[in-house]
Amino acid sequence: MDVFSHGLWGAAAVKALNLKRKTQDSLMWAAFWGMFPDIFAFAPTFVFRLFHGLDFGPPTRDPAGMMVLPGMSLALSLYNLSHSLVVFLFVVGIYFVIRKRVPWILVGWPLHILLDIPTHDHRFFPTPFLWPIPHPKVDGISWGTPWILIPNYLLIIAAFIALAVWERRLKRVQ
Repeated sequence: MDVFSHGLWGAAAVKALNLKRKTQDSLMWAAFWGMFPDIFAFAPTFVFRLFHGLDFGPPTRDPAGMMVLPGMSLALSLYNLSHSLVVFLFVVGIYFVIRKRVPWILVGWPLHILLDIPTHDHRFFPTPFLWPIPHPKVDGISWGTPWILIPNYLLIIAAFIALAVWERRLKRVQ
């Protein structure tokens, strides 16, 4: 799924949690955590390449047959870390041990991973959702396919409309 959709889904999930739990967690931070796996994986390589004037060039295939841009080995390593539910649970576990509470604001991170599993195919960044544990790779359907992309954005709009209606009803009850 595209990075902006992930941010919007993360914000929608935290908005729903805010309404359910009667909290005010930041939707901007929720959107960030929804986009975090892709930002973490791609921003360092992008910034490095931008400042060093390297040509992005056409994608090539790695030995596994995946399409990659030149010089993307760092991004591939970071992608494994940021797109792993195992890593996410490890981070949340450390947070919970230290703070004695669940960091609900991070809900966009695992949601990002779960949305990526069926919307990435083997040719372009299949989601390593159980990394470093060996796991089956899911050959999904690319999120760039119009019949995935368009309904995705329509569902995001519907989700925010539903959340606004829910919020309005809660305010009437109070």
